[in-house]
Amino acid sequence: MISNQILQNTIDGLRQITKVEFMILDAEGTVLAANMSEVGDYTSSVMAFATSPAESQVVNGCHFFKVFDEQHLEFMILALGEGEMAGTVGKIAVFQIQELIVAYKERFDKDNFIKNLLLDNLLLVDIYNRAKKLHVDINARRVVLIVELGEEREGDEMERVRSLFTGRTKDFVTAVDEHNIIVVKELGEKDDYEDINKTANLIASTFRDRAKSHVRVSYGTIVGEIKEVSRSYKEASMALDVGKIFFEEKEVIAYSTLGIGRLIYQLPIPLCKMFIKEIFEGKSLDEFDEETLTTINKFFENSLNVSETSRQLYIHRNTLVYRLDKLQKTTGLDLRVFEDAITFKIALMVVKYMKYMENQDF
Repeated sequence: MISNQILQNTIDGLRQITKVEFMILDAEGTVLAANMSEVGDYTSSVMAFATSPAESQVVNGCHFFKVFDEQHLEFMILALGEGEMAGTVGKIAVFQIQELIVAYKERFDKDNFIKNLLLDNLLLVDIYNRAKKLHVDINARRVVLIVELGEEREGDEMERVRSLFTGRTKDFVTAVDEHNIIVVKELGEKDDYEDINKTANLIASTFRDRAKSHVRVSYGTIVGEIKEVSRSYKEASMALDVGKIFFEEKEVIAYSTLGIGRLIYQLPIPLCKMFIKEIFEGKSLDEFDEETLTTINKFFENSLNVSETSRQLYIHRNTLVYRLDKLQKTTGLDLRVFEDAITFKIALMVVKYMKYMENQDF
């Protein structure tokens, strides 16, 4: 549970302060971390010590200690130094590693709790009981953020995200699959969506130096009870998917800004196909040339303003009117009429959604 690197850092720090050398082994005698110059001299003594009832002993001036986790032998520590200093510092090392075990177990238990909470794997009574046991505030304001990275991952992404929340013990960084990193962030009374958006952009910025990684961060709505955290997670998950379809250019996407895309995303595909068939009378958007599609999109961008659209397209106003008239004859929809424009805009979004779903692996 405790990484070898953490163990190594612990004994290296103690050696730097006290000049006492250490070696840490598991219950089978495998060396996990060491800064002793003569590691091999104590192999046989270690195995004899592991099977003995003694919790500590001295062999040829080297102090041996056992570290237990709920009466199960977890580690053996060897401390080598001058005089009684090695014995005293060895006891300090034992205490420090036992505290690390407790801390990591608590973190592991909380991580498990948060994962099951996100996935709706807990009964309501279990949520409150486990939250109380793990000292997790049940009434704190929270929001869930999801960090999706590109397929080219380097393995340290989780630690990168965790480093942004160092010292914030009430925030949780975890994962429920191999694709996304999840942050369950506790908020202060005055924290709002602007603050959450800043956090999301901060997370995204930490990965911008990696050319291979395309990061996308989404977040749900603020919830006020521990039992509602899974809802914020589902919202963030939907925001991630809807963002890929309708907001490809955005790195950060909030559930509350999905607009009509959120409704379209929940439509069944057969209904979408029926709608498109009725609107375009069997025609496909692929039949529209690039010039027509560019004109349509720019017209929508400029809120159906003919003059501004023609100016941005560098064409005469009459040319734009001609294109819109031609589109009306083809589809029966006049984009200069608000109701027809809405219908056409929704149809474009539905087609985009259908294409996205067709490309997914089920």
